[in-house]
Amino acid sequence: MKRILVVDDERDLREILRVNLELAGYLVDTAGSAEAALEQDLGEYDLLLLDVMMEGMSGFEMARRLKSAPATAHLPIIFITAKDTEDDVLRGFGLGGDDYITKPFSLREAMARIRAVLARSVSTSAAKNELRHEGLVLNTTHQTVTADGSPLALTKTEFDLLSLLMRERGHVLSRSQLIRRAWPEGVVVTDRAVDVNITRLRKKLGDYARCIVSRPGFGYMFDA
Repeated sequence: MKRILVVDDERDLREILRVNLELAGYLVDTAGSAEAALEQDLGEYDLLLLDVMMEGMSGFEMARRLKSAPATAHLPIIFITAKDTEDDVLRGFGLGGDDYITKPFSLREAMARIRAVLARSVSTSAAKNELRHEGLVLNTTHQTVTADGSPLALTKTEFDLLSLLMRERGHVLSRSQLIRRAWPEGVVVTDRAVDVNITRLRKKLGDYARCIVSRPGFGYMFDA
């Protein structure tokens, strides 16, 4: 379940957003100022709805701080403000904002923009470090593979082969292409070695072995 933090000094607006977001299935916290929001563990949130014009620290200044800190630089931000000049909009995007909603706004519009930003952030995160097919998840950052939640013990070669095939899903890769891209340069590898590693990989994949398809005379492909 996605967690959202609403930061706005208008109490009624905070409550309206909180109630409607909770009805839509989100976990929602609120803060009446940027200073109060910064006291929380912001790295746990999936989205920040941030008012620009607040007493004390502005939303722009808070966004600048968040984007400069590694723990919160990834946090998507939608600015909510009565300011709608071109300079303000450009400044908000320049600070790393993902969208900009001008008061007064309809709840229908706000919910649509929130869903869109959350969808984009999930897609971007996954594209950066994960390859997925159903319950098979390969994480390129941690060099791990899980099948329906269970970790698989793959060798580096098996991991590299699976990563390559998943990235090129739907395309047949010849043995020579697999050797060139999955083994270190200068290492002598035979076609037989490719077949042996693919066989071992299939055994470890269990039900997902069906995804690695042989194309006799051509090579292998990940068929999703």
